Amino acid sequence: MERHIDINRFDYALPEERIAKFPLAERSASKLLIYRGGEIAERHFADIGDVLPEGELLVFNNTKVIRARIIMHKPSGARIEVFCLEPHDPADYERAFAVKGRCVWSCIVGNRKKWKEGCVEINFERDGHAEYLRAWIEEERGRECTVRFEWSADVTFGQLLELLGRIPIPPYLNRESEEIDNTRYQTVYSKFEGSVAAPTAGLHFTPELIESMRGRGFGFEEVTLHVGAGTFLPVKDDDAARHPMHTEHFEVRRGTVARLLEKWGHITAVGTTSVRTLESLTALAWRIRQEGTPDADRVIGQWELYDIPADYTGREALGDLLGWMEAHGVERLKAATQIMITPLGYEFRIVRNIVTNFHQPKSTLLLLVSAFVGDDWHRIYDYALAHDFRFLSYGDSSVLLRD
Repeated sequence: MERHIDINRFDYALPEERIAKFPLAERSASKLLIYRGGEIAERHFADIGDVLPEGELLVFNNTKVIRARIIMHKPSGARIEVFCLEPHDPADYERAFAVKGRCVWSCIVGNRKKWKEGCVEINFERDGHAEYLRAWIEEERGRECTVRFEWSADVTFGQLLELLGRIPIPPYLNRESEEIDNTRYQTVYSKFEGSVAAPTAGLHFTPELIESMRGRGFGFEEVTLHVGAGTFLPVKDDDAARHPMHTEHFEVRRGTVARLLEKWGHITAVGTTSVRTLESLTALAWRIRQEGTPDADRVIGQWELYDIPADYTGREALGDLLGWMEAHGVERLKAATQIMITPLGYEFRIVRNIVTNFHQPKSTLLLLVSAFVGDDWHRIYDYALAHDFRFLSYGDSSVLLRD
């Protein structure tokens, strides 16, 4: 099937001063735009429990942003930045952060022309001992390189990144990371290391807000999707359908699938990464229906969900997936997705409502919003620009309601 999306239809003027360069002092003090049935209103994010339908199940992405930027040096003194994207074996993130002494990662290298051969290194002190971290390029693959790290300290790679790395704040902030980013560019529920960008819709939640909503009958579940650097890649082709979607690795627990099935029709995804994870479950379930297995080692293709019959419901999908997991004793299902959610007739099968920030012009995330609200995205963004909403990662939020 031929698919065409004119990306220029998803452009808008975003003044530099509307991009939030730093977070507000209080997470939940951000503004909240409410879109319901074509109507637009606004409140503060702390009021979201008054906005969402009673008893709604909110789904968080509990990934944790790693300190992925490492500043290293050649023996000559040349400064080299190594941006760790994902472990060479991305199927096992937990092990990748637990290894000691040596590991291999896919990375983007800054000032690559100065690193033609040999190693780059950092010398540091830990517990009174002189230690080192060294790196070598093993293979070049376009904009990415395979980099081998070796270090002397008796610490895991995760601990090493905490010690030596820097938080990779988005490039559109046009500043270096600061101490505040170490805590505020993480959600309060982040648990599993692996992302190089935060699932920013969740940055507005506080522990107090979550507990208050829980006391009012709202439910909470978590999935894990490790956000890759591809989330920042602009759509360069005028035809967005030709934009190659990046691969992101996710994991879902059997108990979460059971809860989703129980609350189907009342599911609010917090952030586009949660949307991508939840909607990807339908592809795994359809594979079970057709092939008897989710074949989770095979990446969910960019357009795979569009080929699933329209009458295959999210409830059926969750039932098929839960039944397979129960029959095979699978507690946690790991997979990877490249799905592209666009206004080309996309059918949302799992997600009922979406909490999301305001996205860049001509981005795949704006396409996702348009797939959900149609051409009303123009009205939503015009309202936000006219009413002093702050944009992008540290900006304000919106809740898009299907009702």
